[in-house]
Amino acid sequence: MSDIFKKHIEKFLKISDEEFNEILKFFTISQIAKKENLLEEGQICKHHYFVLKGLLRKFYINEKGVEQTTEFAIETWWMTDNFAYEHQVPTEFYIQAVEKSIVLYITQEKQEKLLEKFPVMERYFRFVYQRAYAAAQKRFKFLFSFSKEEFYLQAVKNHPEFIQRVPQYLIASYLGFTPEYLSEIRKRLLS
Repeated sequence: MSDIFKKHIEKFLKISDEEFNEILKFFTISQIAKKENLLEEGQICKHHYFVLKGLLRKFYINEKGVEQTTEFAIETWWMTDNFAYEHQVPTEFYIQAVEKSIVLYITQEKQEKLLEKFPVMERYFRFVYQRAYAAAQKRFKFLFSFSKEEFYLQAVKNHPEFIQRVPQYLIASYLGFTPEYLSEIRKRLLS
C-alpha cells in the first residue's frame, strides 16, 4: 500500500527508495471501519490523514442538529481540520470513514521533524495545500454562482467517482440540499 503514497509524492518531486523508506517512518498506518470517527467535535486535532484506500468525510453538526458535510477524501487525498491541526486546539468537525478505509497519518510534531530532516517535503506539502485551497475556492464559486441543479451537475461532472461511491444523503449534505430535494433534481434530470 505504501507504493500509493510514494507515487503520490513523486507527482511533485523525486525521491529515492531509501529516502521514501525513511519518510515513511514518520507515518502510522491504520485500518478504519465504515462509519468509524477518526476525529470528533471538541477533540484536539492531532493527525493529518492520507487515504490509501477508502473514503473519508469531514462534517459538522449545525445549529439545527443536522450533519453538514464539508469535504470528502478518496484515495491519494489528504484530510484534517487544518486550523485545529496547526494550532492544536479543539476541532468543530468530525472526520468519519464512509467506507472501510486504510489511512496513513502523521502528527504535527512528527510532521515538523519530517520537514526538518527532509526539507524537500515542504515542497510536497505546499502542492498538497495549494490544490486543497484551489478546490475549496472552486466549491465556493459554484455554491454562490450556480443554481442548486447546476451545482449538482458540476459535482457529477467534476467528481463522478463520488456519485458511484457516496450515499445519496451524504451527497445532499455536501451540496447543502435535503436528500428529498436531491431526489427531485435527479428525477428531473433523468426524465
